Amino acid sequence: MKYLDLKTINQPYEHAADEVLRSGWYLKGEATRRFEQHYAEYIGARHCIGCGNGLDALTLILRAYKEMGVLHDGDEVLVPANTYIASILAITENRLTPVLVEPDIDTLQIDDALLEQAITERTRALMLVHLYGRCAYTDRVGEVCLRHHLLIIEDNAQAHGCQFMPFADAPPNLMRTGSLGHAAAHSFYPTKNLGAFGDAGAVTTDDDELAALVRSLGNYGSARKYVFDHIGRNSRMDEVQAAILDAKLPHLDAANQRRRELAAIYINKVEHPDILIPQSERDSVWHIFPVLCQRRDALKAYLSEHGIETEIHYPIPPHRQQCYAQWASMPLPLTERIHAQELSLPCHQAMTDGEAAMVAELLNDF
Repeated sequence: MKYLDLKTINQPYEHAADEVLRSGWYLKGEATRRFEQHYAEYIGARHCIGCGNGLDALTLILRAYKEMGVLHDGDEVLVPANTYIASILAITENRLTPVLVEPDIDTLQIDDALLEQAITERTRALMLVHLYGRCAYTDRVGEVCLRHHLLIIEDNAQAHGCQFMPFADAPPNLMRTGSLGHAAAHSFYPTKNLGAFGDAGAVTTDDDELAALVRSLGNYGSARKYVFDHIGRNSRMDEVQAAILDAKLPHLDAANQRRRELAAIYINKVEHPDILIPQSERDSVWHIFPVLCQRRDALKAYLSEHGIETEIHYPIPPHRQQCYAQWASMPLPLTERIHAQELSLPCHQAMTDGEAAMVAELLNDF
């Protein structure tokens, strides 16, 4: 069983790419404009600006805030220590200072109880990462950021369609991730819940000035042809990716619901005492279904022997990477535990209930 069957998932949307190829228009056209409008409406934001990828989206947000004079070199940005490295790369590329905050071991999201003690006089923002597809925003996050006048920049690369549900019986159609903070970055890498056929990303925000700057900075720093007000970069979504994403968007909620159904099978059936599985979570779209196991490598090999592909997200935490060698001695025990024990199970809309039940049975027999 494949970890993720992209061929099956993407086959119904191949026509969108064909239509763009036949049109003869490949950049900055109607398909991009249409997707930006539809995705902004879906997220609940005033603006959506397509760009090259999710890392560019994060980088452009921070760069725009620097151009606006809101952020300055050396300012501190709180960020979860157990995130994918792209979250931190965007911060350091903008000559800002990441402050790594440990996760809550029960949610694997940034621990909102630790935010207050991490804030200094140089702290200006929180990069809130909705890791694995679960909403990381809490009322406490909002209260702390409001009281300390911190920007909330969402890394929504893994949580397309996720909703903030502050209580167990919250009604549907609440605010989606990507609209909870001041600005949000989205990745449409092919493996994402809303995935393109290549690299693509976007920024969503309600801030008119920020939106205009992000669009300009991603277009070489130009808002008018051949006029360059900023030192920008080339980071644009192409028409093929935009058309594919626009074709997929109406089906995203159904695909996410299917992932929830499969996750429920794992949650209800896996009973191995050495395998820690997530609890029932309404506020997740299950981009990744992570389990923790002290014998993670043995479990991965065992499932592979039975034909089950799995992934590890992620084997080496950011502070242990060579590119950030200066952080190697930083005491982050929960982050290191997660990265040493995490194993991602197959959980996607092309799976059947029987396949999920089979994986659960294999886990119980480990």
